[in-house]
Amino acid sequence: MNAAEAVIRAYYAAFNAGDRTAMLALLTEDVAHDVNQGGREVGRDAFAAFMARMDASYRERLEDIVVMVDSSGTRAAAEYVVHGTYLSTDEGLPPATGQTYALPGGAFFTLREGRIARVTNFYNLQDWLAQVGAG
Repeated sequence: MNAAEAVIRAYYAAFNAGDRTAMLALLTEDVAHDVNQGGREVGRDAFAAFMARMDASYRERLEDIVVMVDSSGTRAAAEYVVHGTYLSTDEGLPPATGQTYALPGGAFFTLREGRIARVTNFYNLQDWLAQVGAG
């Protein structure tokens, strides 16, 4: 395993452990976070605030993680399956009643000096909505 893959795997291990401090330590101070079907947030503080919002509404674990890294070690991608529970209603989304879901997802990364400088997440929102009983 090369250094870039190790960083991505550590990021997901921290995510699954609920260790937000360890996750944040793997990010550059100016990390760019492209939110699924949303905008870009910049900075470690913005990322921490995003994770706090997510943790208030969702309990998630990523499984079947596959990490791919380019030969330069500066770009990576990951594919996984999100297993989650919708705990508390998220703003603008259907009411939460403890629905569970399993959803394929992925992310693209830029790495700089051993840390994650960009993370772009993607999952199919329509699939998630169908699984939690929206519409």
